[in-house]
Amino acid sequence: MPSLSEVQAAFSAAIFDPAAAPPRGVVGPDRRPAPRRFGVYRNNVVSALGNAIAGSFPAVRRIVGEDFFRAMARAYVLAEPPISPVLLDYGTTFPDFIAGFAPAASLPYLHDVARIERLWRESYHAEEAPALAPDALASVPEDELPRIAFSLHPSLRLARSRYAALTVWRMNATDEPVTPVDISAAEDALIVRPGAEVEVRKVPPGGAAFVTALAAGETLLAAAETAQAADARFDLAGNIAGLLAAGALRDIRRA
Repeated sequence: MPSLSEVQAAFSAAIFDPAAAPPRGVVGPDRRPAPRRFGVYRNNVVSALGNAIAGSFPAVRRIVGEDFFRAMARAYVLAEPPISPVLLDYGTTFPDFIAGFAPAASLPYLHDVARIERLWRESYHAEEAPALAPDALASVPEDELPRIAFSLHPSLRLARSRYAALTVWRMNATDEPVTPVDISAAEDALIVRPGAEVEVRKVPPGGAAFVTALAAGETLLAAAETAQAADARFDLAGNIAGLLAAGALRDIRRA
């Protein structure tokens, strides 16, 4: 006789395999096999998870249209069922799935738009924390500035793209009319929620490398050198001012 865990595993596998027959022991009120009842239950589960994905990625849905999105979401649900009981966690891998979804290959920026949407959601639900005051650096002696390090706000997320994914996301995050855009222009997005609202900003040249270096614990001087090496247009003062204005920094640490 199979164990409870084996029965549960078989039941779950059958839910996400449309060709699978109902597991042994799954019967109706009359104690007889009920494939039609099981089929209804299967469809309800897949549909509910598809609805969850649709609610999390409205811009992607608008870009590709309802029918295409529903087909793509169903393919995702069947390929990657939830691994957490928290529905909020579901969809983390959807951007990567889109990147490998052949019917979406003509929209190479689509998975990056999806990533912005997913990170927006993560930022919205991230830990609450005060942001560093915009004038906080004024209290640091000038000779100590190169050696300080920053803790980043827990809601901060960074989305990098070889395409104009941020612009595309902005145009499709609302019902505003869509206008032509140069898709080939690379854009990085900084996503943060220092207060009640999530803010999404375009990262200036070298800014993504700078933020990544700060997140790794590098000092201000080392992070600036990393950013300068990544992009000669990097402007330290402008990037620091932008991060402070966005509420992306949490505190200052002396290295």
